[in-house]
Amino acid sequence: MGDQGKNRYLKSAHISEVKFKEILRCFSLDITATKTSELTGIPRPTTNRICKKLRERIRDICNNEFPLSGEVEVDESYFGAKRIKGKRGRGSYGKTIVFGILERNGGVYTEIVPDCSRATLQAIVRGKVEVESVVHSDKWRRYNGLVDIGYSKHFRVDHGDNKFSNGRSHINGIESF
Repeated sequence: MGDQGKNRYLKSAHISEVKFKEILRCFSLDITATKTSELTGIPRPTTNRICKKLRERIRDICNNEFPLSGEVEVDESYFGAKRIKGKRGRGSYGKTIVFGILERNGGVYTEIVPDCSRATLQAIVRGKVEVESVVHSDKWRRYNGLVDIGYSKHFRVDHGDNKFSNGRSHINGIESF
């Protein structure tokens, strides 16, 4: 059997490096663990465990790249099923809220948040972005107060007027991400 059963990426794994690379390829293509299991022949619990380890490793690497600096863009997004009939409002009921910070020409930080309160968003910005940075956001009122907590260079784009950029002030990068 030789080196065929060894895996230099997952030391304690009972799958070959070749199978691990197949799972990694599926992970990078955003294929579900169930479908990955079907494609590779690896049991779904094993595939889930490996995908979880990959996500944790990505998180650890991203957490070591902070604080973000220079010009950053901030925005929130809502993920989930279509709007439930009768439920209205920002994000609507039952959706997952993800807050993101993009460093122009650099890294990205995203976090699933329980709500989009001013306190929640400002705490994340304060923990992940250097105070000297230039912050770009839309004109949503939850971003009010960034100047008060030390971010004196806070520029905003008013999407309500169908404006998506004002010179260097835009959030197209984080919205695209």
